Amino acid sequence: MPKMKTRRSAAKRYKVTGSGKVRYKKQGLRHILTKKSTKRKRKLRKAGILSPAENDRIRKILPYG
Repeated sequence: MPKMKTRRSAAKRYKVTGSGKVRYKKQGLRHILTKKSTKRKRKLRKAGILSPAENDRIRKILPYG
Protein backbone atom coordinates (compact mmCIF):
# COMPACT_ATOMS: atom_id res chain seq x y z
CA MET A 1 0.00 0.00 0.00
CA PRO A 2 1.50 3.38 -0.93
CA LYS A 3 1.77 6.21 1.55
CA MET A 4 -1.24 8.50 1.87
CA LYS A 5 -0.75 12.10 0.79
CA THR A 6 -1.34 14.94 3.22
CA ARG A 7 -3.47 17.87 2.07
CA ARG A 8 -0.82 20.58 2.14
CA SER A 9 -3.34 23.39 2.59
CA ALA A 10 -4.62 21.72 5.77
CA ALA A 11 -1.10 20.98 7.03
CA LYS A 12 -0.33 24.71 6.91
CA ARG A 13 -3.47 25.66 8.83
CA TYR A 14 -3.91 22.96 11.47
CA LYS A 15 -1.72 21.20 14.03
CA VAL A 16 -2.63 18.08 15.99
CA THR A 17 -1.90 18.14 19.73
CA GLY A 18 -0.56 15.20 21.71
CA SER A 19 -4.03 14.29 22.96
CA GLY A 20 -5.42 14.29 19.41
CA LYS A 21 -7.20 17.65 19.40
CA VAL A 22 -6.76 19.95 16.40
CA ARG A 23 -5.43 23.48 16.92
CA TYR A 24 -5.81 26.39 14.50
CA LYS A 25 -5.05 30.11 14.38
CA LYS A 26 -8.12 32.28 14.83
CA GLN A 27 -9.12 34.58 11.98
CA GLY A 28 -9.51 38.34 12.22
CA LEU A 29 -6.09 39.53 13.42
CA ARG A 30 -4.47 40.49 10.10
CA HIS A 31 -5.80 43.94 9.29
CA ILE A 32 -8.53 46.49 10.18
CA LEU A 33 -7.49 46.25 13.83
CA THR A 34 -8.37 49.81 14.86
CA LYS A 35 -12.09 49.13 15.25
CA LYS A 36 -11.53 45.96 17.27
CA SER A 37 -11.27 46.24 21.04
CA THR A 38 -8.05 45.36 22.86
CA LYS A 39 -9.85 42.55 24.69
CA ARG A 40 -11.06 41.07 21.40
CA LYS A 41 -7.59 41.22 19.82
CA ARG A 42 -6.03 39.62 22.90
CA LYS A 43 -8.50 36.71 22.76
CA LEU A 44 -7.77 36.21 19.05
CA ARG A 45 -4.09 35.59 19.82
CA LYS A 46 -4.78 32.25 21.50
CA ALA A 47 -5.03 29.15 19.34
CA GLY A 48 -8.51 27.73 18.85
CA ILE A 49 -9.51 24.08 19.32
CA LEU A 50 -11.79 22.52 16.72
CA SER A 51 -15.11 20.93 17.69
CA PRO A 52 -15.23 17.11 17.66
CA ALA A 53 -17.22 16.99 14.41
CA GLU A 54 -14.73 19.20 12.56
CA ASN A 55 -11.89 17.37 14.29
CA ASP A 56 -12.77 14.08 12.55
CA ARG A 57 -12.95 15.80 9.15
CA ILE A 58 -9.51 17.39 9.49
CA ARG A 59 -7.88 14.21 10.86
CA LYS A 60 -8.84 12.43 7.61
CA ILE A 61 -6.97 14.93 5.45
CA LEU A 62 -3.99 14.96 7.85
CA PRO A 63 -3.27 11.21 7.96
CA TYR A 64 0.12 11.58 9.69
CA GLY A 65 -0.71 14.67 11.77
